[in-house]
Amino acid sequence: MNITDLPFGVTDWSEVEKTEHAGEQGSAYWQTRTFGDIRVRMVEYSPGYLADHWCAKGHILLCLEGELHTELKDGRSFVLHPGSSYQVADNAELHRSSTEQGAKLFVVD
Repeated sequence: MNITDLPFGVTDWSEVEKTEHAGEQGSAYWQTRTFGDIRVRMVEYSPGYLADHWCAKGHILLCLEGELHTELKDGRSFVLHPGSSYQVADNAELHRSSTEQGAKLFVVD
């Protein structure tokens, strides 16, 4: 990642609008800021959330609250708890998220 032409700034996430994105089950609520080609998000998954697609987008993702289950198309699975993160490149490994109890994430992509 090469970050250019981005002056110092502060984001008060309480002032960023939430948008709802339905999953196969449950919903994801995104608060999104975009800086050039970089998208930064706070994402909250409702309890029982299951993504409605296999994602090919690269992310750096940090779990802030709850528990996030990430399944890779090849069958591997991982569980993130607060303070743990994952990173994956664009088009590298298809993945999808789910959570039984809900989760809050900070995502850069």
